[in-house]
Amino acid sequence: MGSSFGTLFRISTFGESHGGGVGVILEGCPPRLEIDLQAIQADLDRRRPGQSRITTPRKEADQVEILSGVMDGMTLGTPIAMMVRNRDQRPQDYREMEVAFRPSHADATYQAKYGIQARSGGGRASARETIGRVAAGAIARQLLSKTHGTEVMAWVKRIHDLEASVDIHAVRRENVEANIVRCPDAAMAERMIERIETIGRDGDSCGGLIECVVHSPPVGLGMPVFDKLEADLAKAVMSLPATKGFEIGSGFDGTLLKGSEHNDAFLPSEEGRLRTATNNSGGIQGGISNGEPIVIRVAFKPTATIRKEQQTINDRGQATKLAAKGRHDPCVLPRAVPMVEAMVNLVLADHLLRQQGQCSLW
Repeated sequence: MGSSFGTLFRISTFGESHGGGVGVILEGCPPRLEIDLQAIQADLDRRRPGQSRITTPRKEADQVEILSGVMDGMTLGTPIAMMVRNRDQRPQDYREMEVAFRPSHADATYQAKYGIQARSGGGRASARETIGRVAAGAIARQLLSKTHGTEVMAWVKRIHDLEASVDIHAVRRENVEANIVRCPDAAMAERMIERIETIGRDGDSCGGLIECVVHSPPVGLGMPVFDKLEADLAKAVMSLPATKGFEIGSGFDGTLLKGSEHNDAFLPSEEGRLRTATNNSGGIQGGISNGEPIVIRVAFKPTATIRKEQQTINDRGQATKLAAKGRHDPCVLPRAVPMVEAMVNLVLADHLLRQQGQCSLW
C-alpha cells in the first residue's frame, strides 16, 4: 500500500533508512533493452550521501546490486530487482526521537497512523527510500534515450532567496555537475554554497526550487481525463520527501497574463510535427505532450531535522524540547536533482508504453 508507482512501467520500493538495505522491483521494462550498469551507478552516485561538504556526512557507497531481470547486460522482460545495502548505520543518533517528535517530519503522523514507526533514520519517510526510484529511473532514462533521444535534465534554480539566471535551452549536464550545489549559474552557485554552509553552521536548514526540462519528449503522451501527463508528473515529484509545490510551464506567473499573452501560437512545420512560438504550456496541452520541451519546477521545504532546539511533544502528547543529532543535509536540493530526474523519467517511460499499447494498431 503506497509503495508502488506506475501502470505498465511500474516500480515498488522497499527498505528503511537504517535497515539492512533499500531497493526496488521494476516490472514492465521491455525485453532486450541493453542496460548500462555504470549509468545506473552514476545516477546513484549523484544521489548518495557524503558527496560534498554541503550534504549529510553519512558515508555510503550505495553500490547497486541487480538481483534479477537482467542477463549479460540485457533486460529479460521479467521483474528487475535492484538493491543497495546500508553500511554506515548509527541508530544511536536517533534515541532522542524515540521520545520526541521532530517538528514538520513524519514522526508524529506515522505514529498517529500506524501506532508504531521506524524512528531510527525516519524509516520509509527517509530520503534514503529514493535510492530505488533513482535506480529504476536510470533504466527508464536509457529506454527513453534509446527509443526517442529524450533527455531529462534538472538543476537547482533557487536556494533560500538566491535565484539563478538560467536559459533552459542552453544548460548542459556538465554545467549542472560543475559545482557541488548543481546550479548551472556558476556565479550564483558560489553564493548558494556559502548560504547553505552559513545556515548549516547555525544548526538550521533551508529549501529552494529545482527546475527540470525534458528535451525531445515523445509526442502524444498523456491520457485524458484523470491521467493527464502533468497530473502524473505532479504526483510523481510531489511524492518525493520534502516537496511542497509544483509548477509546469508558466506556472503561477501565467495567472498574471491575459489569454492573448499566454496562448502558444502554432507555427507551420514542414515535418508535420507540432511547433509553437512560445512554450507557456510547458510542453503539455490538454494533458498531452506536444513535442515542445516539458518544463517543470518543484519546491522543496527546509530540511525538518535541525540541530537548533525546538518545541515539540512526545508520544504521550507532553511538551518537550528537541535538538536533533544525527547526520542530515542542511539543504536537500543538491541531492534531490537526480531524484526529480528519476521520477520524470519513470512517468515518461510509463506513458510511452501506455501510448504504444493504445495506438499500436493505427
